[in-house]
Amino acid sequence: MAGSHNHVDPDAGDARVFWAVIVNLGLTVAQIIGGVLSGSLALIADAIHNLSDALSLIIAFFARRIARRPANETMTFGYGRAEIVAALINYTTLIVIGLYLTYEAILRFFEPQGVDGWLVVIIAGIALAVDALTALLTYSLSKQSMNIRAAFLHNVADALGSIAVIVAGTLIILYDWRLVDPLVTLLIAGYILWQSFAEIGAVIRILMLGSPPNLDTRSVLHEIKSAAGVADVHHLHLWQMQEHESALDAHLVIDAGRWNDADAIKETIKKALKRKFGISHTTLELECSEHACVEPETIGHDIRTEHPAGQNHDH
Repeated sequence: MAGSHNHVDPDAGDARVFWAVIVNLGLTVAQIIGGVLSGSLALIADAIHNLSDALSLIIAFFARRIARRPANETMTFGYGRAEIVAALINYTTLIVIGLYLTYEAILRFFEPQGVDGWLVVIIAGIALAVDALTALLTYSLSKQSMNIRAAFLHNVADALGSIAVIVAGTLIILYDWRLVDPLVTLLIAGYILWQSFAEIGAVIRILMLGSPPNLDTRSVLHEIKSAAGVADVHHLHLWQMQEHESALDAHLVIDAGRWNDADAIKETIKKALKRKFGISHTTLELECSEHACVEPETIGHDIRTEHPAGQNHDH
């Protein structure tokens, strides 16, 4: 299946992410003040959660900036994976927050705490408006970057938390039903954990040099093997350099009598991989059929396999 690549404009969205950081930091201060004045531990906990949103956006913001740095002697592939690392940090903190909220909710089932309902509802309403604004600022960017998507999910989770606080505060005002607070907290924690575990796998896959999820490795291998002039393919590696950039390297065995056409065969294959699969970075090591690797692995590379003496190489 051909890869679909929507590259993010290098300068797009920085202002939106910056303002999202500012409004979230402002909200955090307001929630902490409100929590202290109302005596609500729940509101202070929500403020801490919101602070994590602001921190996730700060990480996302700087990761975007770092990712644009060009390759150099130290980072020969460039800094594009800074966004992937940022996404891993943000999803990990979301999981920790989800587990912590679950723990706190269970404790409050046994020890319900008093809450100043009206003040909590008012501040939670303001928090919901800010979370909605932040989500709007980052929504379009979240479709193109797992880094921003992690920060976006932070805000979605916090918006749901604000709704839960409003509902819980209202029910406490009307019915003094204090168990609703831990009940909705468990639901929110469940949502946070479900979303985080669903998204973090793709991040880990990139960092572990896994093949792109939208590409079938066997199909790519078949495409190369079926090219005219190719006797065999081995030591194939297929991975994602960044979220929207796939890469491949492999050893290509040229048919007997076709060594003079080796460069042309290589270029034909690279163009086909780009056109059909969207693989933008391809490295092919050429081997003549008489001096190919002995008993090689088709996929991956067994470090015990040695090249016979006198082998020709062409990258």
